[in-house]
Amino acid sequence: MPRAIPRLPKAKASEIAVIGAAGVGVLAPLYMMMPGAEDKLANQTAKWAPRWERQTEIWAPRWEKNIQRVEPPVSAAVQRLEQKLPLERMAKGVDSGIRSGIAKFNPPPPPPKDVKLPEVRA
Repeated sequence: MPRAIPRLPKAKASEIAVIGAAGVGVLAPLYMMMPGAEDKLANQTAKWAPRWERQTEIWAPRWEKNIQRVEPPVSAAVQRLEQKLPLERMAKGVDSGIRSGIAKFNPPPPPPKDVKLPEVRA
């Protein structure tokens, strides 16, 4: 009796988009190394650019209006978040931690033996 291979679940739209973007990211540099690729790309751009511009002209006013509507509350939220977070103190703590870690593995060199250190009086 043949073994049943379990079926894979149907891919979500986000998974397809991520896999497609990864494929473009990997294959685009390989395509650009081929001879004549720049000419082919220039021809396709000349062919499709007017169509893309017409499509963006349809949607651009709506996008601009939505961005103008959403921008003030988003900027206010970012400002509130910046005021709440102790970013400067955190940055100084991270910096001192990095410096102490480096100092553990790379201690400062000892002073030369012929130089006398001044005595400290308590």
